[in-house]
Amino acid sequence: MISVLRTLVLVLILALPAIPVGAEAPAILLAEVYRNQVDVAQYLVSEKLDGVRAIWDGQILRFRSGKTINAPAWFLAGLPMQPLDGELWMGRGTFERLAGIVRREVPDDAEWRQVRYMIFELPGAPGTFAERAERIRETVRQANVSWLREIEQFRVVDRNSLEKRMKEVVKAGGEGLMLHRADAPYETGRSDTLLKMKPWEDAEAVVIGYVPGKGRHAGRMGALRVRADDGREFSLGTGFTDQQRLAPPPLGTTVTYRYHDLTRKGLPRFASFLRVRAD
Repeated sequence: MISVLRTLVLVLILALPAIPVGAEAPAILLAEVYRNQVDVAQYLVSEKLDGVRAIWDGQILRFRSGKTINAPAWFLAGLPMQPLDGELWMGRGTFERLAGIVRREVPDDAEWRQVRYMIFELPGAPGTFAERAERIRETVRQANVSWLREIEQFRVVDRNSLEKRMKEVVKAGGEGLMLHRADAPYETGRSDTLLKMKPWEDAEAVVIGYVPGKGRHAGRMGALRVRADDGREFSLGTGFTDQQRLAPPPLGTTVTYRYHDLTRKGLPRFASFLRVRAD
């Protein structure tokens, strides 16, 4: 009986339509991967937070997709009029809970009291990143609300110092580090002005299908079929909970996966599901 129910659930999921396209995505800065290719002393470094990217234009808070985040009125009223870029965050290892909170159409005040808006950039602002980092600290101080915080920026003198800090963050449950060139003006698009450093690679892909499970996964999803930005298609068969296999992400969902490196054909090696992108 349980097997029949699982099969029916999977059939219903397969019949779901693709997620409709929302509002136009805002132009933001996206990180390249750190591979020892820069002089780290020229960068400001911060912890890479396991949160949800959120862009504030002075009136509306949006996901990176452009879709509006339905935050409580009091949360938005505490934000300054100037544009902000940062992460909604609740602490290390809380992404799944956070994503559920910020995706709700009707916000829950009690849950949002646990959320912090961690700022790391001022969209369109003049000056170098080091100067903007100072302005971020001043902006947060002037706002004087508990849910608006700046992400701490610090310097390292060399690669050994950077790697030591990386190990400390990962050991404490963090994801990794971000490096932002200190003398860089504000820009958008993917650039080595901003670098991410993690113990593994990660990327995003869109769900295009499902592979039925076998053995102990019979009657539920065995793997996701996904398509990367470059058009390459592959399967993600690991990293899922039993509940996610019973109710996998709908077609059209953007998911994040982790992997070690690329094969000769350019496909991710040992790719594993990490999470659904919150927007």
